[in-house]
Amino acid sequence: MALSPPLPVGPMLSGAEKLDEVTRLINILEVDLKEKNLLPPKRNATLEELKVHTRSIDDAAPILTTRGISVLCQHSFKGNSLITARGALKCLANVMLLDPSTRQIFVDLGYAPKAAERLKNDNRDDEFLGSRILFLTTYETNLDFEDLFENHQLAESINTNLSRHARIFSKAGPKTPVPLFTILALSESLKLLFNLTQFYPHLAITFTKSLLYILKILANIKVPNPPLQPPVTYLINSLLNLDLEDTKARHFTQNPLFPKFDPNNNVDRLIKILDSSVRQYKAEQLERTATPLASLIRKIYDFAPDTVKQHMRSLLLPSDEERAQPLGKSDTLSAHLLRLSTSPIAPGLRETVSNLLFELSDRDATSFVRNVGYGFASGFLLTHDLPVPENALEAWSTGISGDADPLLEDLGEKVTNINGVEINPVTGQRRDREPSITEVEMTEEEKEIEAERLFILFERQVTKPPSLKLIYAFVLTTLRLRATGVVSVENPVTRAMQEGRFEEIE
Repeated sequence: MALSPPLPVGPMLSGAEKLDEVTRLINILEVDLKEKNLLPPKRNATLEELKVHTRSIDDAAPILTTRGISVLCQHSFKGNSLITARGALKCLANVMLLDPSTRQIFVDLGYAPKAAERLKNDNRDDEFLGSRILFLTTYETNLDFEDLFENHQLAESINTNLSRHARIFSKAGPKTPVPLFTILALSESLKLLFNLTQFYPHLAITFTKSLLYILKILANIKVPNPPLQPPVTYLINSLLNLDLEDTKARHFTQNPLFPKFDPNNNVDRLIKILDSSVRQYKAEQLERTATPLASLIRKIYDFAPDTVKQHMRSLLLPSDEERAQPLGKSDTLSAHLLRLSTSPIAPGLRETVSNLLFELSDRDATSFVRNVGYGFASGFLLTHDLPVPENALEAWSTGISGDADPLLEDLGEKVTNINGVEINPVTGQRRDREPSITEVEMTEEEKEIEAERLFILFERQVTKPPSLKLIYAFVLTTLRLRATGVVSVENPVTRAMQEGRFEEIE
């Protein structure tokens, strides 16, 4: 989870001038802890001055020591004024963000439980600051979060804060602006929840009840343009590690992912965000921002009711209308996904999208080829050591020669015929919409030369992922040559894998 920048404040000093000023302010605050010699307005103003210098840790050494952190912690948690406490917490949050070593100092001083207790306040400032500080301690500290769960009700506090946000956003709706600081507080709670479920997966069950709250917020929040920005990205990420099926805690009689009033409501929202995203971001941007969303949609599909699965397939897989041209050529969501499934510059998203399309095909290789075409399916099947439905392709090739085994014809129908219309199993295009190509009759010698040329091309590619064009060219030529019955062509993909000449790409 990305770290947010420090809280913005006014102009800064630098060099010796800044060091002297920081030293002076820390001394004043330390003396005040013992003598209580500052009136609340003066104390708060001093902390505000110090906050200016926490924008950068350069020339701010006195703040970064155990003494400096202790002074800030005492003003944060031991005074009677919440205004003073919040001023000190802002300084502390900035310092802990910019200097990771101060996080362990904070933990060693024993103030993490007090930060967890502060989250019990029904106040967005306290939620924001407490969540941010605890979020920072999930990195590079030895903080015992289990103690915070068991003795300071950390999970209950986060769940309660998210329930408050759900009410706020449900009441406001997507057309009514929500105060910025409310959104910032929500973001910090979601970031903390994600890290806790990521680093302490056995504690994720304690957040199951927040599934309902997060979905309510996602349903009512105004999605920004482009869509994959905070807090939408944080809402999506926070769902990834939860028990979406509610098989452990069993909080719900009806899974909130599939509400009775419209079981498709939440998946429609997520898929709409995905649709908008693939149109507005470049592939390298989608690699970072859209991979969690595609992964979440895949997880939901895995246990969705059959009617919802059917609805998701209708939105994510190519439609019959798209088969008027080769699949992946149109501007639909499914075409964008197909192109991303072979993107060389987005390997993480490529893998996630390919897995999603395979899941939508019921994890069946033949259905996968039928849905997306052999051109898009072959790379995924080969790299995952999944059986390529060669019999289906054989059925197509024997269909060309007119000498087909009935068993192969039946299998071939699964990938060469959709709703009674013959399709090209490699491109997924309808046969009756393919451009007519006049093929030149080849002699036996020319066929042998063509096969050898294609094999040589493939030999040069076997140490890196073969291009889609190469696979397509090979499949087409191989099938034509096999169909003649004159040339027996060995699949070089299979041969390369058997000989161990594929290089695994990380």
